[in-house]
Amino acid sequence: MFWHFYTPNKDIVIQNPGADNRPEGTERTIDDVVIGEFFMRFAESTSTLTGQWTTFRGSDFSNIAQTNSRFDFSQDFPVAWRVSTGEGYAAPVIFNGMVYLLDYDERLTSDMLRVFDLETGEELWRRWYRMPLRRNHGFSRTVPVVNEQFIVTIGPMGHVMVCDRITGDLIWTLDMQREFGTEIPHWYTGQCPRIINNQVVLAPAGTEALMLGVDIETGEIAWKTPNTLGYRMSHSSIMPMRLRGKMTFVYMALGGIVGVSGEGPDIGTLLWHVPWPPTVIAPSPVQLSSDRFLVTAGYGAGGGIIQVNYANGRWSATMIDSWRAIEGLASEQQTPILLDNMIITIPPNDAGGIRRKVVAYPLDNFRRVLWESEIDERFGLGPYIVIGNYLFAFRDDGQLFTYRIGQQGLTLMRRQRIMYGRDAWGPMAYADGFLLLGCDHSIYALRIAAD
Repeated sequence: MFWHFYTPNKDIVIQNPGADNRPEGTERTIDDVVIGEFFMRFAESTSTLTGQWTTFRGSDFSNIAQTNSRFDFSQDFPVAWRVSTGEGYAAPVIFNGMVYLLDYDERLTSDMLRVFDLETGEELWRRWYRMPLRRNHGFSRTVPVVNEQFIVTIGPMGHVMVCDRITGDLIWTLDMQREFGTEIPHWYTGQCPRIINNQVVLAPAGTEALMLGVDIETGEIAWKTPNTLGYRMSHSSIMPMRLRGKMTFVYMALGGIVGVSGEGPDIGTLLWHVPWPPTVIAPSPVQLSSDRFLVTAGYGAGGGIIQVNYANGRWSATMIDSWRAIEGLASEQQTPILLDNMIITIPPNDAGGIRRKVVAYPLDNFRRVLWESEIDERFGLGPYIVIGNYLFAFRDDGQLFTYRIGQQGLTLMRRQRIMYGRDAWGPMAYADGFLLLGCDHSIYALRIAAD
């Protein structure tokens, strides 16, 4: 009788919107994002360090750190500090003792630029904005770019934010979806921004622009490349290359590979393009010579070589060779490294017996393996970096392998478990004797230099 006759809604009071006194700005939809709206400072930087790792793959885009530092392999590298992060695969940059990292806070549903002291791991300041997202194999997955004055980030939904590197003051913002019709890739934005000649260079690959340059001080568009090809944004990043004597911005979009003029009166002009069919592209292109570069992609795409030509005032480009992963050099996620006339890579699962190993190929034959890591040294989709004469490879379960590199093979110097993690995919960064790496929920700083 109680079940049938009790009326649970008799005391309900109807309230008008706003009656709960919810603070302004605590709820956002994708359409009303206010990029960079919140800021908090925790401490001031007092670092005297001068080392730099300014962008994805370092300032020269090689993913090689030149150093004369000594490394002590007789014991594990000490962990200087550790910071918990939101789920994702974003990676830091370093400038004069300050570490810059794009993060995502699920509790606040916010994209965050977080800044830490390189020596202590103390958080110095953060700038963030509400951006509701659903987890899609993590959230943030891009690397910022920094110079003496500015720090530039791209969030998961293509939001560009430019701040003062030291104070955190917001300089300008840009929404690539709203302003250029960008279609955000599956698994969110993976493209890392570039600063070239005081311009932020981006590839919206949307209906209104394929590529563009933005004045870093004012936020005004300096040049724009129309997307007449209808190419779409991939997870790859723009790589500046001097090809046939011409500074060229090379980008592997979904649909094809493009070369855009990076200098002179024709800056922003589409010089050439090569159709390429992969539907998922994460690695970036690697320059091989003055007129050739390497392209790789996963999901069965394999790799290829693009040759750029200039004759009679006309530019052109051709894929002069291509192969499947089982046939030759390939990579699914990380960008290969060119070192001493060889290419170092980690092949994908469809590469047969060398899958997930560290493998090297000579520049004159990308179908012939020069050397490979041991049978039990496989790294999944983990990152790798060259520091001095050593290769640091981070297995995606949280183990760090350090090798001495030789033309005839690798010599394992140290194998160290950093964490019991999964999906440790974010690129590594190095400066002032500190190696920064992480899994999908943490960033670790290892003090690897013995001096």
